[in-house]
Amino acid sequence: MNGSALAAVLKEDLNFLLTNRIPRTLATRFMGWFSQIRQPLVRDLSIALWRRFADLHLEEAAKTRFDSVHDCFIRELKPGARPVNRDPAVLTSPCDAIVGQCGEVEGTHVIQAKGFPYTLMDLLGDPALVERHRDGCYTTLRITSSMYHRFHAPCDLEVTHVRHIHGDTWNVNPIALKRVEKLFCKNERAAVQTRLTMGGTAGGTAGGAAGGAAAGHAVTLVPVAAILVAGIRLKFLDALLDARYTGPQDIDCSARFAKGEQMGWFQHGSTIIVFAPKGFTLAPEVAAGRHIRVGEALMRLPP
Repeated sequence: MNGSALAAVLKEDLNFLLTNRIPRTLATRFMGWFSQIRQPLVRDLSIALWRRFADLHLEEAAKTRFDSVHDCFIRELKPGARPVNRDPAVLTSPCDAIVGQCGEVEGTHVIQAKGFPYTLMDLLGDPALVERHRDGCYTTLRITSSMYHRFHAPCDLEVTHVRHIHGDTWNVNPIALKRVEKLFCKNERAAVQTRLTMGGTAGGTAGGAAGGAAAGHAVTLVPVAAILVAGIRLKFLDALLDARYTGPQDIDCSARFAKGEQMGWFQHGSTIIVFAPKGFTLAPEVAAGRHIRVGEALMRLPP
């Protein structure tokens, strides 16, 4: 092994140790408390340090000053900052992200990283939901710490059920995904079950014949929390879904969203896995490693 290869391995080892071999739950609770301190000096120094070590761009933010670091984490964008593909045959990206593994679900098996498969049952814990996505299509969307952290409806839809699953707070970066088997299935997560509709609540389009064909398809969004992040806020639920959540695991609901409408946010940043039924296909431009933004084409509906 040459010097540069050895340095890369050592860097990966250090990254893994620093972000995973620490008291993850304690670190996450501390960050949750610290990030919400509303003290100007703490806020300014923290954001300055964040900008120094991450590719943080705030030009698109709806406001220029923030109450706290957390306020910056969950910032909203200026109107029109994310144009939404209005083609009713297109399922759009719910978030700004880097595309991870994606493609067809092989029976009920999904790829986390090369050589690291997991099953839909391991992730979702619901046999009926597993069958809905057998041989379907999926995309893993990784949200880095400096990205926009809110997520939006990929199509006109109705949320019908949320299943909250308690778990750990492993880092979900590529280094950890290559080392921790079934990592997504270990972490705090929620399975947000939706049914595509012909129209949303705010600015949705009927979509004509294509919209009618889309109606009824089951699409599931799985926000996966991670270290420093373990909190998922859904706009249509009163509770914050995190390690301290003590409400029911299964929550029936009926919340309609127009394509592109905001659905919720992470407390920091993490991953969303999108599952669609058999017959959906990836948009031609979607591939592992590509950056994608809210509203851009992610999948195409069955013809």
